[in-house]
Amino acid sequence: MIVYAADHGKYMTLADSFRRQPEGKRNVYINLTNRCTCNCTFCLRGLKHMGEEETLWLHGKEPTVEEVKKELDQVPWDRISEAVFCGFGEPTERLDDMVELLRYIRKTHPEIPTRVNTNGLSDLAYGRDTSGDFDGLLDTISISLNASNAERYLALTRSRFGIQSFDAMLDFAVRCKAHVPHVVLTVVDHVESEEEIEKCRKICEERGLTLRVRPYEAN
Repeated sequence: MIVYAADHGKYMTLADSFRRQPEGKRNVYINLTNRCTCNCTFCLRGLKHMGEEETLWLHGKEPTVEEVKKELDQVPWDRISEAVFCGFGEPTERLDDMVELLRYIRKTHPEIPTRVNTNGLSDLAYGRDTSGDFDGLLDTISISLNASNAERYLALTRSRFGIQSFDAMLDFAVRCKAHVPHVVLTVVDHVESEEEIEKCRKICEERGLTLRVRPYEAN
């Protein structure tokens, strides 16, 4: 699915989501790619079985920007609380396309809060400071912290950029504060110990960042 909703770990079209729960608002999620610069040991890509009708895996070619815009034009925006770029891949793998789509949402529905869920490694992927690309386009950026030190981070994420990934991710997060109102770093419960989570919390506090402990999902 390209544009979808989530409900307690199940992923479905927006139409199905509103049929299941006619009342209230929900987030719309936008999935641009299967590609990722990490291969995390706890990632749903490798752990969670999903029926064909529920899978987020993009079969065939990636959607074009125009195809995504057409899907976004069908979204009942008066029923949406937030637009989120995420999925089974790393959305910054298509950074320019995502930025164009963020501009489109800002132009057509400026009242809708926007968020990107990312591994925070786009600076290494593109060889430059990418934080400014989000200036004025994002309300929240959620970055996967995952661990309190570079060695543990690399063991968990298996980033293709190696041991430099941890520091690069933190530097990116700090730079994002100049461009994005809410910068949130995340760790996964049941993957990290309470002691490790507290170390992650201290890392965030020292840098003026927010830590969110997100629930672990598996089969």
